[in-house]
Amino acid sequence: MWSVVGRRRSESKAARSGFRVTLRMVLRRLLAILLHSPQLVERLSESRPIRRAAQLTAFALLQAQLRGQDAARRLRGLAAGPAGSLGRRAARFKDIFTKELRRGLRERPGPPPGSQRGPGANP
Repeated sequence: MWSVVGRRRSESKAARSGFRVTLRMVLRRLLAILLHSPQLVERLSESRPIRRAAQLTAFALLQAQLRGQDAARRLRGLAAGPAGSLGRRAARFKDIFTKELRRGLRERPGPPPGSQRGPGANP
């Protein structure tokens, strides 16, 4: 398909695509140069939006640290509860689990797994 200027549309798209890539690279390079400028970084650091963003970031990090310390403190308290409390709970869980598993296998229809004879087994 021919466009008004006499070029194919596909060629025009390719040219635009190449232009976008080049423009993106130029903008990226320009931004890198600006960010490596000490004067610009100094002026940005003194601006109100950047200072507010830094305050919010520091607040969020402090809150996360405090919540993590609180969670660790609660876990230590749970583990160091009454002597052997955690061990007793784990043993009780194991006993109940094995009891329920055995009961489920007994109530299951058919022979238990492993008791069936395969094609090569003696009768």
